[in-house]
Amino acid sequence: RTEVAFAYDDAALYVAARMQSPSGAPARALVTRRDREGSSEQLIVSLDTYRDRRTAYSFGVTAAGVRIDYYHGSDAQSNRDYSYDPVWEAESVIGPDGWTAEIRIPFTQLRYNKAAVQVWGVNLTRVIPALNEEDYLVLIKRNESAWSSRFAELRGIEGIGSSRRIELTPYVASSARLIDKPDRANPFVDKRSGEARVGTDVKIGLGPSLSFDGTINPDFGQVEADPAEVNLSAFETLFPERRPFFVAGSQLLRSNSLGVFQSRRIGQAPRFRPAVDYVEPVVNTTILGAGKVTGRLPSGLSVGVLGALTARERARTFVASDDQFGESVVEPLTSFGVVRLQQEFGKNRSTVGVMMTNVHRDMDEGSTLAQLFVRNAVSGVFEWNLRFKQGEYVAFGGLGFSRVSGDSAAIIRVQRAPAHFFGRPDADYNKLDPSRRSLSGTFVSVGAAKQAGKVLWQLGGYGEAPGLEINDAGRIGAADDRGVNFQVRYRNTVPGKRFRYWDVGAANFDEWNYGGVNQQKFVQVFSNQTWKNLKSTALTISYTPDALLDNLTRGGPLMGYGSNWSVGGNLNSSATRKTQWRLSPFYAGDEMGGWTASLGAGLSVRPGNRIELSADPAYTHWVNPRQFFSTLPDGSAATFGQRYVFSYIERSELSTRLRVNYAVGPDLTIETYVEPFASSGRFYRIGELPAARSYKLREYGTDGTTLARFASDSIVVTDGAARLLLPVRDFNVLSFRSNFVLRWEWRPGSTAYLVWQQNRADRLASGSLIGPSSLYDALRAAGDNVFAIKLNYWLPF
Repeated sequence: RTEVAFAYDDAALYVAARMQSPSGAPARALVTRRDREGSSEQLIVSLDTYRDRRTAYSFGVTAAGVRIDYYHGSDAQSNRDYSYDPVWEAESVIGPDGWTAEIRIPFTQLRYNKAAVQVWGVNLTRVIPALNEEDYLVLIKRNESAWSSRFAELRGIEGIGSSRRIELTPYVASSARLIDKPDRANPFVDKRSGEARVGTDVKIGLGPSLSFDGTINPDFGQVEADPAEVNLSAFETLFPERRPFFVAGSQLLRSNSLGVFQSRRIGQAPRFRPAVDYVEPVVNTTILGAGKVTGRLPSGLSVGVLGALTARERARTFVASDDQFGESVVEPLTSFGVVRLQQEFGKNRSTVGVMMTNVHRDMDEGSTLAQLFVRNAVSGVFEWNLRFKQGEYVAFGGLGFSRVSGDSAAIIRVQRAPAHFFGRPDADYNKLDPSRRSLSGTFVSVGAAKQAGKVLWQLGGYGEAPGLEINDAGRIGAADDRGVNFQVRYRNTVPGKRFRYWDVGAANFDEWNYGGVNQQKFVQVFSNQTWKNLKSTALTISYTPDALLDNLTRGGPLMGYGSNWSVGGNLNSSATRKTQWRLSPFYAGDEMGGWTASLGAGLSVRPGNRIELSADPAYTHWVNPRQFFSTLPDGSAATFGQRYVFSYIERSELSTRLRVNYAVGPDLTIETYVEPFASSGRFYRIGELPAARSYKLREYGTDGTTLARFASDSIVVTDGAARLLLPVRDFNVLSFRSNFVLRWEWRPGSTAYLVWQQNRADRLASGSLIGPSSLYDALRAAGDNVFAIKLNYWLPF
């Protein structure tokens, strides 16, 4: 039995609930930090305050009094944005026959239409993990689509109007850095250093529907560092956003079809390094200020607007031979602008939208920076999502464009970048043009899907023109692609003798470049199962036949790649248990002699109601038979006068992510994150591409060539009269990153942080396989320690 009552006054909505224990046993109440749902009993109140039958806010409280909140940006229960962090209150009490909860949600923390009488959608969810049970006021079955469009109505709220909704959150922060083994010759690195910072965030309500959020000199010192990695590809890795200002409301600034905006571009580390002996380290470009307007108008128009300004970053330089100090601009003054508008229409709440981005860099004509970076970058996309039968069927797509302009040297760099590789010798449709001062490209995607019932399917197609360039504000790995994909899945959601749920499906993917070359064919079969005991398993088998790829030679001709296959699986314990585990084995092979074997695992243990221990180890051992090594001159006519050198590489990688979280209470937590990491690479069987479109190598040391390793840092190859000098690139990389954070929400909306971060690293040139002892070696590597204190104060007006 579950009883819930609503009340309100001029300032807030109140919810009171009484949850009777179904078995007479005490409610499971695990104390965690906010938004950590765990496996505690929960009551969740979901409100469609706009009554648009598409979006919703969810407020939850566990039996231990832990608050949970997230935003549903679409008509799907699984679409949850946990960056939504309003200021509200909740408490719970456990009794002999169940538990009770009280919630207070200020109207200033909600967005709703301006009306004398409010009618909101509402749903209630009670979660009882010990029974694997979820009870709903309005049940949406597993094989049905939609979420907020099926809500009941909450009536009776009248005359609440709208407040000014002005909130200031100033902060003060101080940090100290201790470096283990500083380079004594580097004048910019001290063994001990410190700094102090001040800044503020502001939130202003623009009527009941829109909000302005601004930040001046934001501090992100409490955010975890990105995990270590070794990336030997031509393409960058862009890590997920963790900074609170950019995470909040990010769903309103995200395209559904093209990644035209990635907020990690704002404030990224300077990319220009002057050619001197020592340069003052600058970890991030200073964000002078940023602001955004987000919300939804009564007409159904969702609005997301963001603007940011990063500083002209200067770094001091030092030339040791002249004992001369100097200064250099390493990042120009840069402005970022993003606009996204999305209009809902029709009884099924279909949407059409448009998104635009602009990046402008203030640089002197002809300067070094102007030759490196484009001056202006504009991109945009028009999107649609047409829903039928309450979202059971959808038709979606997008049309996009981009244009970058600047100095001709900067545009040449863009043309030659891995996203484009203009000027490939056997491609006649994307010629390199040194006189260009701009580059443009287009994007198109169309698709349809069935999202409800037992049989689900999705099909689509897309095209990314060779000149599509969105990497100034967003991200694209490689343009010059067009492809089609199809997926079908059959699922059974009715519990049977062995399974509570199972599905089976298949997928197909084909991709060509704009020259008509089929670069990839991909077929896959998969199945997922939830067993009677609530354990879950999954199996995926994939096959890719022979292909021709246009980016393996990194600007050279097409190169073949042999067929490959893979099989992977997952085994997970019941999500209802206090102790949970998982295993993820994977194996792959190819006809060129390459293979991959990996095992990921996870274990989460709760020895008490307040402490949680978790470990996520992962090990991978693999051989890549076609690792790009170098491009050298004086090649044969079969490879257009260049030598494209490749090698086999045997790699091993081991990491273990460890967490220890202790909750003194829901508002006072201690969280520790530790990740030792070790990676190795051994290059062998070095050779060159004998002819375009081949996937075999002419290995050095055979076919009339010789190969000799000279000392420890170079390899000498002779090919007739030619003598090639190659570097030794074997490596062992060690990394240790940790983050200790004491977080105390000492009053609503106000938080104090005590932070200790470690960042250790080392690199050797051995290439030997790593083992468990390598993680201990990472702990002993040289590095630095950072200690920080931060205090912010929430001031509502």
